[in-house]
Amino acid sequence: MRLSILDHGHRRRAKAFFALTSRKSGVASPDIVKLLLYRPGLFARPLLALTADAMRGPSYWTAGEREYLAMSTAKLHECPFCAVTHAELVRIAATGEIDPDDPRSARPELEAVRAFLETVSQDPDRADAAGVAGVPRQAVVEALRVNLVWNVVNRLANAFGFVLREGQLETGTRSLHRFGYRFPGFLVAEGHYTDLGEVAQNLRHSVLHTPGATGQAIRSAALLADELPQPLQAYATTVRDASYKITDADIDELTAAGYSEDAIFEVTAAAAVGAALASYDAGLRAIGE
Repeated sequence: MRLSILDHGHRRRAKAFFALTSRKSGVASPDIVKLLLYRPGLFARPLLALTADAMRGPSYWTAGEREYLAMSTAKLHECPFCAVTHAELVRIAATGEIDPDDPRSARPELEAVRAFLETVSQDPDRADAAGVAGVPRQAVVEALRVNLVWNVVNRLANAFGFVLREGQLETGTRSLHRFGYRFPGFLVAEGHYTDLGEVAQNLRHSVLHTPGATGQAIRSAALLADELPQPLQAYATTVRDASYKITDADIDELTAAGYSEDAIFEVTAAAAVGAALASYDAGLRAIGE
């Protein structure tokens, strides 16, 4: 973890949860869990609600196929933490319909939507629905929601330097699958929560309006790719466009410029959510939603 607050800054309830689960499993809490339970009101609460539905709710796609799409998105972002995790989740969730090590095992509809999501993620302005013309529209929407989740998480995992420690892959993936990506409500409840009834709106609203170390103008600029003061501008651009390139030196430069770890956390979240929402919105436009 590149931010000490993500290791040690949690509320008492989260620390108690880490201690309990680590004692039961014999393995330290994974970085992704620490991220999601640090100030969950900023983005994690709406993101987790979306994730549980997108990854394990009713869908045209099997759970294994959705994990395959998540793995494919992680590879686009060069996020080894997420790519390895979702490859293992494909093995756990699939029932023979997809092999994470063999792209040829994907049914034609899955391969078509994977290619569509690749364009949506890497070059939203070129999103074209011709390749998914034979896929039910609702199935494409469901795939876009999967992609929205991991376009956020992959960027954050890269920016904050997530690593898999001994035993975490086995225990973490089995827990995620068993609980369907759901966390106890008391762990993610924080402050006032506004449900606007739509996943993208909830994410955008939380990132912009949750109180924090930065004002709404800074977070809005990070989310919308507008101008920010340096070195925040360069950093937010890298989060959006090439999060795998972020290093400890980038975080050190921000702290040296006077930005607190909470400010860095907020700007990173806003940039990641903004880039993911831009891809999601482009995908919906392409299919006429």
